Amino acid sequence: MAMVRLIAVGFDYVDRSSEAVVAAYQGERDRLLQRRLVLTNEASRRIGSTLDATRTAEELAEVCTEDFADFVAVDLLDSAFDEADDRSPEVSVRRVAQMSVLDGCPESLLVAGQRHSYPEGSEPVRALASGRSLLDHFVDARVPSWLAPSGAHERALHDLGLHSMLLVPLHARGNVLGVVQFFRHRTPAHFADDDLLLAQDLASRAAVSIDHARRYTRERSTALTLQQALLPQHVVKQPAVETASRYLPAGSRAGVGGDWYDVIRLSGARVALVVGDVVGHGLQAAATMGRLRTAVRSFADIDLMPDELLTHLDDVVIRMQSEESLGEGETSATCLYAIYDPVSRLCSLASAGHVPPMAVAPSATRDDARVGSVVELPAMPIGPPLGLGGLPFETTEFELPEGSLLALYTDGLIADRARDVDIALTTLRDVLTSVPESLEATCDQLLSALLPSRPADDVALLVARTRALDPDHVATMDLPSDPAAVSGARGFASDVLTAWGLEELTFTAELIVSELVTNAIRYGKPPIQLRLILESTLTCEVFDASSTAPHLRRARTFDEGGRGLLLVAQLTKRWGARHTREGKVIWAEQALPEAERPTTVSDDTHVQCSADLAGSSKPIEGPWYL
Repeated sequence: MAMVRLIAVGFDYVDRSSEAVVAAYQGERDRLLQRRLVLTNEASRRIGSTLDATRTAEELAEVCTEDFADFVAVDLLDSAFDEADDRSPEVSVRRVAQMSVLDGCPESLLVAGQRHSYPEGSEPVRALASGRSLLDHFVDARVPSWLAPSGAHERALHDLGLHSMLLVPLHARGNVLGVVQFFRHRTPAHFADDDLLLAQDLASRAAVSIDHARRYTRERSTALTLQQALLPQHVVKQPAVETASRYLPAGSRAGVGGDWYDVIRLSGARVALVVGDVVGHGLQAAATMGRLRTAVRSFADIDLMPDELLTHLDDVVIRMQSEESLGEGETSATCLYAIYDPVSRLCSLASAGHVPPMAVAPSATRDDARVGSVVELPAMPIGPPLGLGGLPFETTEFELPEGSLLALYTDGLIADRARDVDIALTTLRDVLTSVPESLEATCDQLLSALLPSRPADDVALLVARTRALDPDHVATMDLPSDPAAVSGARGFASDVLTAWGLEELTFTAELIVSELVTNAIRYGKPPIQLRLILESTLTCEVFDASSTAPHLRRARTFDEGGRGLLLVAQLTKRWGARHTREGKVIWAEQALPEAERPTTVSDDTHVQCSADLAGSSKPIEGPWYL
């Protein structure tokens, strides 16, 4: 009986001890599993919060140094930043992030952002080449040479007590992007196989986010480069307006969009101001913007009225929609097209679903700043966005005082979820009514006052200060529909050029005037008018009420006509025709002599020209309206 009781007591003790051991093991396992679950959940929440590869690497290092490793370093291959095929035998990497439980990261001699390379055959090189993780323990804190290239640094790591390391490659879409290094020295426990699995899980999550970030960065950079290449590269020199412009891509993940602006020099010293917005973001929107900007320039080259130009541009967008493959979405855009004439100071504009401009007339100059008043523009009908088709556009015309500011912009400048549009327009108006003399500073003030640090949409801004052409640089003559008027027109042109100090251009100008006036009288309809404009070029314009435009053709050997426009084309810098509501204008531009500059004709200057073009020689005083 005593033996049986002794055996029972022994087994009971063993059972209780086994239960305690099993309970302790299960508790430790649960603690490790709970720790791993918490760390994994924290990594899922914090890693990859932005589309920035560097910030993602920093987030990985921050998470892992809280309760996993004492020092974490993230190295990315140069090929992760550049699509070019790197065939160099030396593995070149960039230290994008590192974090330590100690201040100043004494474990590493490198700094974040530094490019370096590992020795051939070292553990990081093998990990990058094979794509396999590595777990290593340092006996007596003896670290490998690649980790401590100098004796002083090796002694420092020995004093820290560095005892174990994990090297985990960053895999994404079948490519190795870099390697993550985990070290322990303050934590007594060495890295184990479970820690290696956890490190691989964390690195895999970070690698996917880094790959997304680098792809996004590459596409954004490509789209931004394309966008900048398609926008005007320099200020267009023209006498009508002084301009300044800005383009800002969106600060959000949307990135580069299809906003654009343009300044196009037109005939007759006029200028076209254009602002547009293609719906969408990315390369597709930037490419569409480039096609529309090219189309606008082509239509502007044939001097279409704003409403007619937008009608043709609408057809272009509809054609682009029909060419798109299924699933890419329909192309849509808005556009504002304005023409300013410095001779009459009239601004004509039309809108295709675009926000109207804001105009400010100057009233005074104080402390190197212009204080102006808002110009109340007439009610401007806003047409439908481009791409709908079948709906008309309307042109609005108004007069601007000399020195007025005209601001054209896309909706990204005033649209904000946290702010009402009316408040943004009020801010825009307040900035424009008291701006510095410099238009560049004006653009900076507008962007600073209206945009947050990271705007939700891209922004195109075009600010223009209007000029008025000196009346003494414009000479106009009304002509009867009579062939005898041609000689009087030639005499008028000769007298005007003499007053302007351009006698050496007289012969060519007389020939051009003779050909254009003859064509207007012979093929056009009255009233007929001749106008000479002096600015950076000498422009000759002939207006008549006919809508039929001439065409350049090659005359046959025995043809009696057909050579006039050929002569005009050969003798001028450029020539063309533009249609108006009342008829058409045929114009030709002559380059001025190098030494000549447009000079102002004084008010008391007189020119004798033929008032009665049938033969009377009664002198008429300037300015040049007959």
